[in-house]
Amino acid sequence: MPRFGGMGITADIATDWHAALAALAWQVDLGVGDVVLDAPLNRYELAEPVKPPLPEAQRPVEAVVAPPPKAATSAAAIAAAEAAAGNARTLEDLREALALYEHCELKRGARNLVFADGNPKARVLILGEAPGREEDLEGRPFVGRAGQLLDRMFAAIGLSRQSPDPGKALYITNVMPWRPPQNRDPSQDEIAMMRPFVQRHIALVDPEVVVVVGNTPLQAALNITGILRQRGHWAQAFGKPVLPMTHPAYLLRNPAAKREAWADLLSLQAKLRG
Repeated sequence: MPRFGGMGITADIATDWHAALAALAWQVDLGVGDVVLDAPLNRYELAEPVKPPLPEAQRPVEAVVAPPPKAATSAAAIAAAEAAAGNARTLEDLREALALYEHCELKRGARNLVFADGNPKARVLILGEAPGREEDLEGRPFVGRAGQLLDRMFAAIGLSRQSPDPGKALYITNVMPWRPPQNRDPSQDEIAMMRPFVQRHIALVDPEVVVVVGNTPLQAALNITGILRQRGHWAQAFGKPVLPMTHPAYLLRNPAAKREAWADLLSLQAKLRG
């Protein structure tokens, strides 16, 4: 059996490639970002004395190739997303289009594509932010502690992702299908390039109501942030009524906010009863 000694790896693991790979992944999940060298490294030490700069008139002229403007790169990524999403006729088509999309760097560091969970015929679609560690490992959204709380919250008003009855079912997906490193917030560019996929996803499921939980889906849906100000206030996006709510992870950190979340759930229940 492999043996872990603190943050190190024993000689037994060094002979086992698979165990060493698992140990490395384990350390990455712990947040290890740098390797400590055997000897100190002075990153401020200069290899040679710094020469004073030449007068501007004596400086050699060098050809500089400017990188493409960021806006142009983002526009190309969004255009590619719009084309890929627009060609999807089914949810399986959309999943395949996301799997083939190469413009989002988050894909390269993720273990799995986290597409969706629940009943695609549900009246209620929950739009979350991005996968975390557990979701990345399992390939399903909201399966960690926050997901367990989300299940309990919606069960309190008679809704479940496991229900075969569309009237009592949930369908759950995220703006970002890949886990950001260290669970950081997705950037505006990343949200923008995923928005066409989100829009097509909602169109294919065609729910009656969309619940956005957290700032990332709030920005994707309404192009605004400030979930604590917007929660509980119904809006319109993707051609659907949209209810912003705080993310279950926020409720785990701030239990007092569960009272407001319960008010939002009752508002959703009243909306569904029509």
